Amino acid sequence: MRWDNLFDDLEGQLEQELGAEEIDLRAEEERLRLGRLSLRERLQALSLGEDREPVRVCLTNGVTLGLSPRTFGRDWVSGDVIDASSRHAQFILPLDAIAGLRLSRAQVAASLEDCASPESGRGLSGRLGLAFVLRDLCRRRQAVELVVQEGIVTGTIDRVGRDHLDLAVHELGTARRERLVSHYQVVPFSRMLLLRL
Repeated sequence: MRWDNLFDDLEGQLEQELGAEEIDLRAEEERLRLGRLSLRERLQALSLGEDREPVRVCLTNGVTLGLSPRTFGRDWVSGDVIDASSRHAQFILPLDAIAGLRLSRAQVAASLEDCASPESGRGLSGRLGLAFVLRDLCRRRQAVELVVQEGIVTGTIDRVGRDHLDLAVHELGTARRERLVSHYQVVPFSRMLLLRL
């Protein structure tokens, strides 16, 4: 009888230690997963779901915008700007222009969820860089509103280099005509905060 109690006790201790070890292992795996999580992946997690609320994004110039991200590139995100005027302008935002995110408690939890699928980030848009997207806008002769560190300039993108773009500055809503262009501005990508379409 004494041996049965001893073996039962040892068996209980072993099960408890194995359970604690399993819990520690899961906690360590979660810490490693969170350590590899990028800002892009957290924004991507916030864009999933039916009842998502706008993400408050703080830009490096101090401006905070409500954004609804939709498409994610290698170093940019695009979607809709949500503002009080109920005008939903499309945007392209370089990830380097983000100073921080203002999230609700529910958004923090949602942004940390493991929503990685095998296709996540492997689609064509996930591999495209900012220069590629800007070249497409240049080709389409799309008039844009460009928010840079120094303010806002409007016009049409004439050329896109590896790390900069040439903007023919003219009033938004007018066609790009040589006589309407006030000047040309070369903008390094590092100074670009947001591009509205």
